[in-house]
Formats: sequence, C-alpha cells, structure tokens
Amino acid sequence: MPIRVFMAVLLAAIGFAAAPAFGDEYDDTISIFKNAGESGAFFGKAYGYAVFPTVGKGGLGVGAAHGKGRVYRQGQYIGDTSMTQLSVGFQAGGQAFSQIIFFEDKRALEEFTGGNFEFAATAQAVAITAGASASAGSTGSAVGASGGKKDATTRGAYHKGMAVFTVAKGGLMYEASVAGQKFSYKPKT
Repeated sequence: MPIRVFMAVLLAAIGFAAAPAFGDEYDDTISIFKNAGESGAFFGKAYGYAVFPTVGKGGLGVGAAHGKGRVYRQGQYIGDTSMTQLSVGFQAGGQAFSQIIFFEDKRALEEFTGGNFEFAATAQAVAITAGASASAGSTGSAVGASGGKKDATTRGAYHKGMAVFTVAKGGLMYEASVAGQKFSYKPKT
C-alpha cells in the first residue's frame, strides 16, 4: 500500500473519531453498554465512568487512534476527556469502536481525572463489526467479544479500580501490536 493511501486512510479514521459528538450520541452509546452483557451491571455499582462514542483507529506498521468522550460521576456529567493511542507492530487497516471505562470508587475516578492517565500493552484482532479482543497491561487482563452494537457481549472485572469495555462499530483491522492509550481530562465549565 503506498504511503499516501495509508496516510489518507489513517487521517480519515482519526478525523471520523474527532467529529463533533452530540448529546444523543453519548446517550445512545451508554444505552448500548447498558444492554451489552456484563457491562450493564457496572452502571449500578460504579462510582463513575468515561464514555467514548467513537474512537477511530488506523495503522500500517505504526498506528494511531483518537476519540473524545465525557466523564460522569454517579450519573452526572462532570467533564470532557480525550484518548490518543499510538501502536507499533503488525497491523493494517482502520476501525471505529466505542469504549467505556468504569471507575469502581472515588480514588479510581480521581486518578483518571487528576491529569494525564495512561493504559498500556494491548493486543487485539477486529474484523468488520464483529470483534474479539484480549489485552494485558498495567490494568490487568481482559477478554471480550462483540457482534456489533445491536448484539454486543462483554466480559470484564475491575482491576486497580477500573474496568474497560469496547464494542466494534465497523472497519477492518488486523493487529498484533503494543499500544499505549493516553487520556486527558478537562472539567465541565
């Protein structure tokens, strides 16, 4: 694949994720996770959560992903967040997915909102709207699968006060890479 084509695909995937998000987009994404297997049970017990309606990702050897989201404490919107991911390894294609991070308690939420926060070391494989993933890193390990937003299945548990779930939205990406996600937070004004 010529580098110009790769860069166009990568920029399109990231640009798609950076498009303005509207309130109903957040409500729709939250609804998907409330109805997606185990992640639904987390809403009643979590101190808070960060939701990303769309994260765009693309790569060919080196990859990047970006998404914007909102942070909620006990169901109330408290601020905005953004996620940037860089990855290196065997990867090709682009994809979009939704992501939610649950915070078990006040300490976990404050750790996330206290400045730049980071997750590391991910390996996954996603195809079209069906996906399967496995990850291991500073947040522990998790495995899940989904058939898209209408019939998503999630599995997970808290590790160090946080639990992460994703639902594939679309795209085609094969990946065996090492990646790091960095988050920034800005309180609601």
